[in-house]
Amino acid sequence: MTILEHRKNTTEVKEMTLGFLVKDNKVLLAMKKRGFGVGRWNGIGGKLEVNESPESAMKREANEEINIKIQSFRTAGSIIFYDSGNVDYKKKALKVYLYIIDKWDGIPKESEEMRPQWFDIKELPFRDMWNDDRYWLETVLSGKSITSEFLIDEANNKILEYVIDVKRQI
Repeated sequence: MTILEHRKNTTEVKEMTLGFLVKDNKVLLAMKKRGFGVGRWNGIGGKLEVNESPESAMKREANEEINIKIQSFRTAGSIIFYDSGNVDYKKKALKVYLYIIDKWDGIPKESEEMRPQWFDIKELPFRDMWNDDRYWLETVLSGKSITSEFLIDEANNKILEYVIDVKRQI
């Protein structure tokens, strides 16, 4: 199936957030220590709770995962993932809301779930990140907003198809 076919057949969308702290040409990534994405560097975030907005979820997750309180952020777009390799997910999609966090209270600290570390924006550890990150993360970190869709085969760690629409400077 193609992205277009998945888009037409999707009946359930799970929403998540993904935020990136940015300061002085550096980005804070966190090593996932357990659960989905273990062993990969990523931004902070997670699933929305019932009746929770994406912005509220991002703030809650930042506090839970790295012990900070977000003061200021910008919306950086969204990505929809379709997993063609998993029969159970043929009609499901994952929508991830992206944020750039530019002001916060507290010093990022390690939790049971995440180990934060600062990286130069020009030296991101892509080989230890999700495969799709190399296609869009630098664009978002440069101040642009995106709307994107990825068709993946998660079981085989492959990207089958993708579309990225760069919206504007944020």
